[in-house]
Amino acid sequence: GNFTGQVLLPALKKSGARLKTIASSGGVTGTHFGKKFGFELSTTDSESILKDPDINAVFITTRHNSHAYFVLAALKAGKHVFIEKPLCLTLGELEEIQKTYSSLLTRHSSPLVMVGFNRRFAPHVVKIKELLETVREPRSFIMTVNAGFIPPDHWTQDPEVGGGRIIGEACHFVDLLRFLAGVPMARSELFGLDSPTGDTVSIQLKFADGSIGTIHYLANGSRRFPKERLEVFCGGRILQLDNFKTLRGYGWKNFKKMKLWRQDKGHRAEIKAFLEAVQSGGASPIPFDEIVEVTKTTIELSKK
Repeated sequence: GNFTGQVLLPALKKSGARLKTIASSGGVTGTHFGKKFGFELSTTDSESILKDPDINAVFITTRHNSHAYFVLAALKAGKHVFIEKPLCLTLGELEEIQKTYSSLLTRHSSPLVMVGFNRRFAPHVVKIKELLETVREPRSFIMTVNAGFIPPDHWTQDPEVGGGRIIGEACHFVDLLRFLAGVPMARSELFGLDSPTGDTVSIQLKFADGSIGTIHYLANGSRRFPKERLEVFCGGRILQLDNFKTLRGYGWKNFKKMKLWRQDKGHRAEIKAFLEAVQSGGASPIPFDEIVEVTKTTIELSKK
């Protein structure tokens, strides 16, 4: 889709990794992207990727209802896995992925499973994390997402195909607050406006250290308003991140402002971190237990 061609593949090409094979169901898209980004082969047979001994890492950017299948197949084939969010759509799929991953660890293997939670790797978020390390008090997070309208008949709104927008996109913001809190979530709750799609909601999170988080994920706003804003209140200080362009600090001794000329949500940095882990044999840039925690939380929230 558009995200793969406009964001993921350009980041992969610039990484310097060997791009062996690209697969798409119809073949046309795969062939087009294959030529554009320098893949050696293009195919409609995804199984051939899993059987190829030259391939050690697989990137999965298919529709959401196929994610669990391909993650499991790739792990069983001995490949490292980068999967665009979400990891899966159901608790049953999540349990199967956990079991498969755990069984591979007991065989002294070190598979990497990483979900594309790119906002963790954004320069502004890295700076926020650094600043928060100096604060001992619990934090209050407010994430406002001007998500925009998506019609009910779009595939992402289909519970069986896309899983709905809480699982399919709001997971990004649950993960972001989980990363910044630095401790597990103790409770979660969702309050939503009545609508056919259920994608205008307020999510409340409580963390193990007493921190709290609110995610306002709203589909009923105007496109003229910026899409994302994060505010952090802690220890008599405030951090405000506007649309991943400008970070402002209030009450911080040595920090007032960090501004980028271009929006950076961390896509290139996450790809770089994943590939470095593959090459070095290091740990996944996102701990597997945090991926499971965020996935489980968003699946459960979508049912409320």
